[in-house]
Amino acid sequence: MAIPSAEEAIPGRSEPMTVEPLHFVNGHDITGNCPAGLKELSVGMGCFWGAERLFWSLPGVYATAVGYGGGFTENPTYDEVCSGNTGHTELVRIWYDPAQISLEQLLAVFWEQHDPTQGMRQGNDIGTQYRSAVFTENDEDLRLVRASLDQYQRCLDTVRAPEITTELRAGIPFYLAETYHQQYLAKNPNGYCGLSGCQVPYRPLA
Repeated sequence: MAIPSAEEAIPGRSEPMTVEPLHFVNGHDITGNCPAGLKELSVGMGCFWGAERLFWSLPGVYATAVGYGGGFTENPTYDEVCSGNTGHTELVRIWYDPAQISLEQLLAVFWEQHDPTQGMRQGNDIGTQYRSAVFTENDEDLRLVRASLDQYQRCLDTVRAPEITTELRAGIPFYLAETYHQQYLAKNPNGYCGLSGCQVPYRPLA
């Protein structure tokens, strides 16, 4: 239940994961860099299967992909991440058009649809790889994320919920997960989804 240090983390590999490039739902490319004119946000909400499904159909979202980040092991495998020895958490990477959907609108979905107060777990999924996280492209976006965290904490305070434990960072490398994890619940509609929010709405920033 503790994130390993860089020295303790298992070694990775220089070669990235070979992944089917096309999004199973909308056919857009999920490999390479974020397309021009779009922005990128990565969120950790526990198991990435259900979390990804929340975002891929939102208007303005070009593509989603699941993967790993926040730790030290380069290009890890799923089994390595689940060992707790990479330092990574499971993530959904979102490429979106800011002219159609705002960062705060995406964050409202993030805050409302999981419990960001649980530390190294999400419901019955326990381990450092299930911790809540938001990773942005740049410090400007990170400032808005911090403001939204403070705002949602005020919302949670009205129901005496615990303190938010979500990890916030900018410029974190994202490593794609194996193909079978990508858009998993579109391929397996009856597959596992452990998401459960706090039932507390997010109030937009003024």
